[in-house]
Amino acid sequence: MIFAINEINNNPRLLPNITLGFHIFDNLYNSRTTYEATLDLLFKQKNNIPNYKCGRKDVFSVTGGLTSEYSMQMASILSNFKIPQITFDSFEATVSDKSDFPFSYWTAPRETIHHVGIIQLLLHFRWTWVGLIVSDDDAGESFAQKLSSLFIHNNICIAFLIREIVTHFLLNNYWKPECTERIMELMQILISSNASVIILKADALLSNSLTYLMEINEIKKNTNVGKVWIMPLQWYFSTFLKGELIGRNIFFGAFSFSVHTDTVPGFHDFLLNVKFDKTLSMFLCFFWRLALLRCENCREEYLEDLPAKVFEMDMSGESYSIYNGVYAVAHALHAIYFSRPKAMLHKVNVEPVNVHPWQLHAFLENIHFNNGAAQEFFFEKKDLSIGYDIINWVTFPNETYLKVLVGRVSSSQNFSIIKDAIVWNTRLKQVPPHSICVESCHIGQSKIVQEGKPLCCYDCTACSENMISNEKDATHCVKCPGDHYPNENHDHCIPKVISFLSYQEPLGIVLVSVALSFTVITCFVIQTFLKNWNTPIVKANNQNLSCVLLIAILLCYLSCLLFIGKPGKLSCLLRQMTFGIIFSVAVSCVLAKTILVVLAFLATKPGNRIRTWLGQKVATSIAFFCSLQQVCICIAWLLSSPPFPDVDMHSQTGKIILECNEGSITMFYCVLGYMGFLAMISFTVAFLARKLPDTFNEAKFITFSMLVFCSVWISFIPGYLSTKGKYIVAVELFAILASNTGLLACIFLPKCYIIIFRADFNTKMPSS
Repeated sequence: MIFAINEINNNPRLLPNITLGFHIFDNLYNSRTTYEATLDLLFKQKNNIPNYKCGRKDVFSVTGGLTSEYSMQMASILSNFKIPQITFDSFEATVSDKSDFPFSYWTAPRETIHHVGIIQLLLHFRWTWVGLIVSDDDAGESFAQKLSSLFIHNNICIAFLIREIVTHFLLNNYWKPECTERIMELMQILISSNASVIILKADALLSNSLTYLMEINEIKKNTNVGKVWIMPLQWYFSTFLKGELIGRNIFFGAFSFSVHTDTVPGFHDFLLNVKFDKTLSMFLCFFWRLALLRCENCREEYLEDLPAKVFEMDMSGESYSIYNGVYAVAHALHAIYFSRPKAMLHKVNVEPVNVHPWQLHAFLENIHFNNGAAQEFFFEKKDLSIGYDIINWVTFPNETYLKVLVGRVSSSQNFSIIKDAIVWNTRLKQVPPHSICVESCHIGQSKIVQEGKPLCCYDCTACSENMISNEKDATHCVKCPGDHYPNENHDHCIPKVISFLSYQEPLGIVLVSVALSFTVITCFVIQTFLKNWNTPIVKANNQNLSCVLLIAILLCYLSCLLFIGKPGKLSCLLRQMTFGIIFSVAVSCVLAKTILVVLAFLATKPGNRIRTWLGQKVATSIAFFCSLQQVCICIAWLLSSPPFPDVDMHSQTGKIILECNEGSITMFYCVLGYMGFLAMISFTVAFLARKLPDTFNEAKFITFSMLVFCSVWISFIPGYLSTKGKYIVAVELFAILASNTGLLACIFLPKCYIIIFRADFNTKMPSS
């Protein structure tokens, strides 16, 4: 404060021709002394009469106190006189609201920034399981409640909450007998807990008492408390009379939050040149003798040589807040003086005017200035716009310490930290330590909260099918998009591969090659029959039906090409129906041929009129009528629920199957069932006529061909139902090719063999 006032008085542009003065009072950390000192500050002859102006001093503002409790006690008096009070401690909304202190201004950051800074620090290192030790009073309870609320919103849990008060350990400055047992219970909690981070909220007396007793207990029990401590606001190491740090090993590597400071030019030189005049001797000489443990008179040459634990040459957070508070008042006075019209004309020499303390409020609320460190400041809802520095405390065996700046929380709650600058406690088992209730769930897993336990205590379960988690401790797994699927570890989604039976893949090439090869063979058989059209063996087996059957077989082979390639609307409509109708024509022809064989045998008996049924019209009518039934079934299929191209994303992992949806599976099985019905009739009739005496009796060959046909399609059904993707198409194509080849091989290849290789068997017609 003295340094700031000297700077202001020496600045001709700020308050020219005006000199600021100051009074300093010490409350001795006592509430009664606080009230008395506040009244002594206001009245000249110690006639402390509140609410009356009896010889009052010219006090424009008051700076203090060190804690919120003392600040509120001072404000209860100062508010009666509307005197601006500059408070350099954070406002703690325990039992009061800021509206209860309309004439108070806070130069320390808002309390919420400190809370957010703690949360950000915990989240940065993934510390979700922390211990909390607070003072058993309004301030400690308020701190615990507000932090607990933030913990819930950020998935952080409290491992234990301990409330302590100094009277648990001290009575009239003497240790109580039961303090040993109480500190042992506290130590047991700290050692047994798997929480590696402890947040402490207590005043200096309580924290020093706890620390001292913990150190004694460590020595007695030969145990170590290896934890990361987050200390109270504006915390500093305390020392014993001989200079030993209290809690040097316990708080090694601890974190604390201090008001953000910038280097103020000239402050170091000011401390080196400070003069011990009569106004300062009461304070400085007492401190001097205590710091040096000497009884000699005040001397100035030792100041720079004092260790930091005794006296810091850098401006502390509290000092920086006081410095800014003094400058805020000075700028408010500047605004008042230079707001007068006369003063505006004579800025160089401002005449003193009567200013009352209450007049400063309108200017303080809108103050905006740069301090001596060129840092911009303004009050935002009576809080100065400033953030916190994050300090890492490093201690040394020679009972000294080093404050390492490792991060910052700005007034806008932006968080930053330098991990490489942090020095961790050597007692920790790993650095940075883990402070979690259970081990983190790996990528590809999600959390399941254990019943009756905090949210941070959970089990891990692997993500189910088609679900992933790409971060540790995921609250739930995320479903992959429809065109993606999870990888083996379920930590990211992979695009699915489009799958259909194409002409380019080996299976497609083989099937096309087989179909085209048998197409060529069928053409060769047709050519052979046409070339030997009038030979006995061709005539005996009904030339026209054989020709229609061969054409149907040829078209069946070609219809296989409709099943290969990317499914389209037209190909899906044509392929099943084309195959069903053509195959029905083929089987109908076989049935007609079989019936004709039976009729031909019966016609050989004398006087039998069945001979009249052996004409070409009967065979054609049978084939046409049987084929027409299949055409009607297919038309009904088209009208009711026709096939259409579809996409199957679920049958096969990692694949998008392009397929033809049959529309109505019932109609599809009706088509197959009708073909099977025709085949069974043909098989039955051919089986009964297999031993008929006829030179060119083909009933045996038809029986075998129908046996092959039925076997193939019966085995097709379970294969079709158990196969997925493009292999369904391959199974159906195999059935078509196999059954078609059975007809071709069993019925026509023996005839071709006779025509080509055994012409002597093809010399006469069978006897009529």
